[in-house]
Amino acid sequence: MTDKPVTACVLVIGNEILSGRTQDANLSFLGRRLNEIGIRLTEARVIPDIEPVIVETLNEVRARFDYVFTTGGIGPTHDDITAGCVAKAFGHPLTLNPEARARLEAHYPPGQLNEARLRMAHTPEGARLIDNPVSTAPGFQVENVFVMAGIPAIMQAMFEGIVHRLVGGKPLLSRSLTIAIGEGNIAQDLGRLQDTYPDVEMGSYPFNRQGNIGTRLVLRATEPARLDAAARELDGIVKALGGAGEWDPDPSKPGGAA
Repeated sequence: MTDKPVTACVLVIGNEILSGRTQDANLSFLGRRLNEIGIRLTEARVIPDIEPVIVETLNEVRARFDYVFTTGGIGPTHDDITAGCVAKAFGHPLTLNPEARARLEAHYPPGQLNEARLRMAHTPEGARLIDNPVSTAPGFQVENVFVMAGIPAIMQAMFEGIVHRLVGGKPLLSRSLTIAIGEGNIAQDLGRLQDTYPDVEMGSYPFNRQGNIGTRLVLRATEPARLDAAARELDGIVKALGGAGEWDPDPSKPGGAA
């Protein structure tokens, strides 16, 4: 663990996501798990299967963030171009990885490792493989970039296999309060509270549940004492407005739970 903030970006790669044919299920998982190990997911982008876009975007974000995680585009079909784009971004040749090939040869029956499937054994030269305990075809890591599958079950298994490679900072802790008060009625007081506690993230999320209007207020911070102090003041604000609130029953949960 480091005392400095550690940041991450996720690149969701795939035309099928942008078209709406497939709904992304990976971002929420990564946001939650990264926070639990003290890595702040501060940006996510969904980009198409277009080589110049992938290369340019990857070069931009890998220079800005401590970690970059990509999902999608490492399968056996012609539009699975992520591995080649990562190689181009780093200026490395895309090569047939002997270890990846050996894994696929052991996985498929004799004669079934065709040319298309062999595409999944190509990685940028010098890449470190990411294990795939679900379907064998590995992901890979180049410096601070982790390239993983788009299928949620495979991506999640890959991520759990690389957690030990990641160095995080302090995780965000969270307190959330659900109140039967409209967002507009508490907005001004919440803004003043935010000014008092600039180190505590404050979010306001209105809802209408079968005609019952209310707001969910979420506080996040890395320091428990500051989080508790802000929560106490927020509780007082709500009571002064004549409202009552229900706090999250587990205030020590990391921020992703809120």
